[in-house]
Amino acid sequence: MDALMAAYGDTSSSEDKDTDPSRPTITNSNPQPSDPLPPPPLALLESPNSLGTLDYWERGQVSRVRSFPHVEGNYALHVYIPVYIPTAPKMGMIQFLKKVTSLVPGLQVVDVDVPLNILCQDDHKLEQIALGREFHISLGRTVPIGVHQIHSVVAMLRQKLQFQKPYLIDFSKWEVFVNDDCTRSFLSIEVITGGFIEITKQIQAVNEVYKLHNLPEFYKDPRPHISIAWALDDISDSLNRAVEEGKRCYTVGGLLQKRIFTSKFSGIECKIGQKTYKICKFQEE
Repeated sequence: MDALMAAYGDTSSSEDKDTDPSRPTITNSNPQPSDPLPPPPLALLESPNSLGTLDYWERGQVSRVRSFPHVEGNYALHVYIPVYIPTAPKMGMIQFLKKVTSLVPGLQVVDVDVPLNILCQDDHKLEQIALGREFHISLGRTVPIGVHQIHSVVAMLRQKLQFQKPYLIDFSKWEVFVNDDCTRSFLSIEVITGGFIEITKQIQAVNEVYKLHNLPEFYKDPRPHISIAWALDDISDSLNRAVEEGKRCYTVGGLLQKRIFTSKFSGIECKIGQKTYKICKFQEE
């Protein structure tokens, strides 16, 4: 993914990643309908053994835009928890994505922007590209900061979040989120039980650092989640209907599964431009 980000330049160009909630909000700054970004090189998505030529890229590409205007000397700041989806639940998730995509064909994979309806023709590609990458639970908005703020921001984040105890994060609910200006809709998986309290406390700590640097704080009622796919405009009505249909993939004996998957909290990272900083380490019980 670092290679993908490098394709877009190193200043003020972080894309919308994990996004907030069914009300019109988003974890990152609002995208503006200007400054279209070039697509990442096709070679970055190719695997000699499995992905082939990916000639579908030209057939389904949707241009991305910067989250905020480029300003010389500014870098995009994003604080997050890295998340990887374990192998076991992926088959059920694949069936869910296929169902949703059949009803909402305009969905794109978050960060990579490959059309889901094309990936759904090959389960292996769908798993590898849509579910096999690193996801993020955002702990603060993605915002631009000046180069003079970098050292202070990182130092304060480490001071407040340096020691964290391990915990489990339950991703329990498929949810639809729309960004602040209603230009994008997102298919996401929300944390509503296990890990919610711990993540909320971490968001509060990040808010304190943002506030000291005159940066916009996170939403008052945070809804931690990862985002899987996105589409242009506010299509929350049709996407919510598709999600309800897709949830039938998760019924066992007529009962909805309690969680989609569980992940171990693996630490907190802070990405500024192209550099990633490790913010915390685990504290033994």
